[in-house]
Amino acid sequence: MSMNTGQPQPTQAGKLRAGPQGTQLLSAAEMQRLALEDAPASDGRATSREPVLEGAQGSLKGQRFTLRQGRQTIGRRVDNDIVINDPSVSATHAWIVNQHGHYTLMNTLSTNGTFVNDKRIHESVLVHGDRLRFGQAEFSFLTHEQSTPKRRRVIGYTVGAVLGLLVLAGVAWWAFRF
Repeated sequence: MSMNTGQPQPTQAGKLRAGPQGTQLLSAAEMQRLALEDAPASDGRATSREPVLEGAQGSLKGQRFTLRQGRQTIGRRVDNDIVINDPSVSATHAWIVNQHGHYTLMNTLSTNGTFVNDKRIHESVLVHGDRLRFGQAEFSFLTHEQSTPKRRRVIGYTVGAVLGLLVLAGVAWWAFRF
């Protein structure tokens, strides 16, 4: 006969799994693991819904970190959401917080400072193309991929040039037909 004492009951492995009403008890690490499992997979492309931090130099150059909803920690310690293995980066250096679609970078009293576009900040709202620096580690904040505007301009110029030549040919034909 088992008696419900109102206290969570240990499982066979000795871990607490459920409260008195069957509520699951999860550690912060278990909750983070479950959240990551349920999150849709990112292809690493920058979008306004999933911006990225892209490394700008050294061993981080080209490496991308997709930003998600909520708060993400940045630092040298392995339990950060974004781990930067650089001695100039503090253990917990900064936070990036998504507040209603606006990403805000917050310095967390780091030793070597947090910078946006070469200005030391305590807190700053980020926009596409901002250059971020945590200690000596540099990144770009991207909310969309670079398009190919040159190709569009070339097409626009080509169409304009062809139309211009046709008009010029028409005027020349009209002028010399008499």
